Amino acid sequence: MKNILFSICLLLFSAFAFSQWTWQNPLPQGNHLSSIHFTDPNTGYAVGGDGTVLKTTNAGTNWTILSRVTTSVLSSICFPNANTGYAVGEKGTIIKTIDGGIIWTTLLSGKTEYLHSVHFVDENTGYTVGDSGTIIKTIDGGNTWISSLSGTTNPLFSVFFSDVNIGYAVGDSGIILKTINGGASWNALSSGTINFLRTIYFTDANTGYAAGKNNFGSGTILKTTNGGITWTAFPSGTSNTIYSIYFTDTNTGYAVGGEYGSYATILKTINGGTTWTLLSSGTTNVLNSIYFTDANTGYAVGVNGTILKTSDGGTNWDAFSNGTNNFLHSVYATDANNAFAVGDNGTILKTSNGGTTWAELASGTTNQLWSVQFTDANTGYIAGWGGVILKTVDAGASWTGIPSGTTAGFWSMYFTDANTGYVVADTGKRILKTVNGGVNWATLSIGTTNQLYSVWFTDANIGYAVGDAGTIIKTNNGGSTWTALSTGTTKYIYSVYFTDTNIGYAVGDSGVILKTVNGGSSWNALSTGTTDYLLSVIFTDSNTGYAVGKFGTILKTIDAGTSWVTLSSGTTNRLYSVYFPDSNTGYAVGALGTILKTTNGGTNSIAETKSSKSTFIIFPNPANNKIIISNSRNIPEEILISILDLKGDQLVQEKFQNQIQIELDLNKIANGMYLVKIQTNHGIEIKKLVIE
Repeated sequence: MKNILFSICLLLFSAFAFSQWTWQNPLPQGNHLSSIHFTDPNTGYAVGGDGTVLKTTNAGTNWTILSRVTTSVLSSICFPNANTGYAVGEKGTIIKTIDGGIIWTTLLSGKTEYLHSVHFVDENTGYTVGDSGTIIKTIDGGNTWISSLSGTTNPLFSVFFSDVNIGYAVGDSGIILKTINGGASWNALSSGTINFLRTIYFTDANTGYAAGKNNFGSGTILKTTNGGITWTAFPSGTSNTIYSIYFTDTNTGYAVGGEYGSYATILKTINGGTTWTLLSSGTTNVLNSIYFTDANTGYAVGVNGTILKTSDGGTNWDAFSNGTNNFLHSVYATDANNAFAVGDNGTILKTSNGGTTWAELASGTTNQLWSVQFTDANTGYIAGWGGVILKTVDAGASWTGIPSGTTAGFWSMYFTDANTGYVVADTGKRILKTVNGGVNWATLSIGTTNQLYSVWFTDANIGYAVGDAGTIIKTNNGGSTWTALSTGTTKYIYSVYFTDTNIGYAVGDSGVILKTVNGGSSWNALSTGTTDYLLSVIFTDSNTGYAVGKFGTILKTIDAGTSWVTLSSGTTNRLYSVYFPDSNTGYAVGALGTILKTTNGGTNSIAETKSSKSTFIIFPNPANNKIIISNSRNIPEEILISILDLKGDQLVQEKFQNQIQIELDLNKIANGMYLVKIQTNHGIEIKKLVIE
């Protein structure tokens, strides 16, 4: 049995190693950004959701997404010098770079708590704080971390050191802690508030600020002028939470924050915090972090990938992130270059260049749009809430509203030819049909009161609709009558797709994927390896299929659903729809304007190195608790070895110097298939590794 499983693993390996989806909207990417730090006027870094690390080398004009070594949210970043940087986040994650972000190494923090803030006083000495009162310190550049007793179990959200010995940490319930001995001990200061505090910043040894929000809906700003012995509250002028504070001199400071559903907050003081003025940010997105490189030039980052810059001390802010943040619910491509995405507020986007740019088209409605389909390169339809049906005959240049005869919400649309189409409706649990290209719509009798979410036809007569409580109904006569099928589940089903008359798939809640091989007469549940709900499914051929859903989940199968592998989407944003116009080109769209694209079937072109000039040999392979990497020619240079899973996420990374044989411990890695990446100045070799 093990040999059979091993063969299957090898088959899957070639198809799924290093999945690759790239951001197309928003740009440069759409994950939330938590923290920003600059090392000089031109070079800066920002970190955020799903292990995102961005870098600019031209003062924010362009941002590059750096190689990802974790999928954990990164909450804070700090560079003690131009090349050495640290970032921390959820699950006790700490990563480090010593080459300006080219390579990041995962450090062992010894913690599983969420780490919210990191501060280094020099290249080797740093602190990070987090949930459950966590404070840890390193004096050797992150190789080892030592816990300090904080005296609290409340979350700590920010840490700041005014010199090598004196530091502060703030958190929930107005907690302010201080150390005067480099973190050996911490004492609680009297803040005079029970408000939660999110950020702390000192301009000199005695003068500092802490900010957050109180329980009565007012942004909190506290100031000390005596090293934290006493704190004075100053009016902030905002009811929003303040997440980050930064001073460019003793008098001039900025604070950013916001609340979901309201405009972002940027405040400025020119009198040392006595009064604060609300600045115009030009965004509704919450801002999480602010950093200034000089008296006039500053940056702020926040949710939905927001990046703002000011060059005039905050009077004006320019957005260096662009694209819609409206939720996108459906995507359809007429070919590899031409695609449409639709969503909230009547949003219709079109690309004619394979997603390099997306233009917003006039829809004539502000209703939510949930489904888009084209019957040829020029003729397309969109369905949405309020009974909205739109039609174009000029490839989206213009859209005309078609009366549907109802104000119901439409979830899904499917056309079997240029004239015959179906939509499933919310109100009344109905299916509507047109036989004249949308001019008229008739309500069909479907025989169920359950809500339906998706409709699909295999030919002019045979069709399926799926919905609540495991509902799948089928018609054999173009919708005149419908029969309820037995599915064996009560989970909501959100999407259905057939590869031929007999073989079909349906996906839904709790990672459910159902398959039929007999035209729906019976359905079997497939093993997916996820409990995240799935919202859309598509197959590019009889064996290769994709399903997307909650938390940015993308699943792929190459064996007709027998096994599914989770691809790395690069986001945790919910994905509502996926579409492939050919076997390699695919688009996925979702929450907060997310548009992702792959040009190689979701799989990175990086694969196992197969060359007669290969320098390294791994043995044993399959392995158990350790491997030895043998170097056939002694390389007098640094060797960087990484072990990655099939999603491309880095699990282990170690550096070696001038070694012919390298031994790696595998005890902390679960059984399975992995990649070993061996990097030298001569290049990179990728090897397969099986641990059993």
